[in-house]
Amino acid sequence: MSAIVDGDLLDEELAPTLQNIIDQKSLRWIFVGGKGGVGKTTTSCSLAVQMAKVRERVLLISTDPAHNLSDAFGQQFSKDAEKVENVDNLWAMEINPTDTFQEMIEQSSSDSPSGMPNGMPNVIQELAASLPGIDEAMSFAEVLKQVKSMRFEVIIFDTAPTGHTLRFLSFPTILEKTLAKVSEVSGRFGPLLNGLLGQQGSGPDNNFLSKLESMRQTVTEINKQFKDANLTTFIAVCIPEFLSVYETERMVQELTGSHMDIHCIVVNQMLFPAKDSNCPQCNARYKMQQKYAEQIDELYEDFHIVKMPLLTEEVRGAEKIKNFSKMLLEPYAAPV
Repeated sequence: MSAIVDGDLLDEELAPTLQNIIDQKSLRWIFVGGKGGVGKTTTSCSLAVQMAKVRERVLLISTDPAHNLSDAFGQQFSKDAEKVENVDNLWAMEINPTDTFQEMIEQSSSDSPSGMPNGMPNVIQELAASLPGIDEAMSFAEVLKQVKSMRFEVIIFDTAPTGHTLRFLSFPTILEKTLAKVSEVSGRFGPLLNGLLGQQGSGPDNNFLSKLESMRQTVTEINKQFKDANLTTFIAVCIPEFLSVYETERMVQELTGSHMDIHCIVVNQMLFPAKDSNCPQCNARYKMQQKYAEQIDELYEDFHIVKMPLLTEEVRGAEKIKNFSKMLLEPYAAPV
C-alpha cells in the first residue's frame, strides 16, 4: 500500500497510527472488533472521540450484548442515541438485537387494525427461527433505518467478540437473500400467507411481510456501502498473545473474502519496560509479546499497525478516554 511518487517510495500510508481513518472524509461506517477482552470498547470510544473533533455528528453504537459504553463514559446509554457528556459532536447508543426483533413483532401486532390472532407472534417467531440469523438481521436492518434517518456523518460500531461480529457483518447479505425468498413466496401465496397471519385488509404498510419487503431497498443499499472501501472500513483490535493473533488472522481472512476493507490493526496492552527493569515477570512477558508483535508486523506489512501501551489504571470517563485517544494518532514513545 505504499505510494511511489517521482521514483521515491513513500511509507506515509503505513504510519503506525489511525490518522488515515480520521483523514478519510468519505468514510461513513467504521467497525471495531476482535476477541473478547482485548480493548475493543476503549478503542472504539477513543476513535469516536477523535473522529468527533473533525466531524459534526458522530454516532457510536454498541452491538455487544454485554454493553460497555455506559461504563466507559460513566454515563447511561440506551437504544436511543444520546449525546455523550463532555464530548462535542458525539452521540452513543446500545442495542440488543433480540429485544429489537421482539419489539418489531409486537409493533406489527399493534399496527394491525384487526390485531393479530392469538398465537400469531409465536408463528412469526417460529418462521424466523427457521431462517438462521434472520431475527438479528432484521433488527440490524431496523437499526440501520433509524440511524440513516438521524443524519449522522459517521457511525462507529463497537462490536461483540469475533464470531458474533462476523455473523453481524453477514446480516445484510442474509437479509437480502431472505427478502428475495419472501418476495417470491408472497408473490405466489400472498393471499394465503396474509390470511395465515390474520392481516387481510390491514393495508400494505401494516402487513408484516410487507414490512420485510420494505427493508429490501435499505438493506441492498447498505450491503453495497459495506463493501465500498470509500465508505466502510473495519479496524481489528488484538493483544500480543496467540489466541488473539489467531482470531485476528481468521477475521482478516473472512473480511477480505467478503470484500470488506480492513487495513488497520490496533495492538493493545503492549509492555514497554525500561531497559534497566529488574522485574523478571515484566521482562519475560515483554519477550513473549515481542514474538507475537513481530508476527503481526510480518503478517500485516501493508496495514497500519498501532501499538498501544498497557496502562497502570483503567481508561474510564471522558477525560481519560480523550487522553488515551491521542495515542491512536501519535505513536507511543517507550521509556528510555
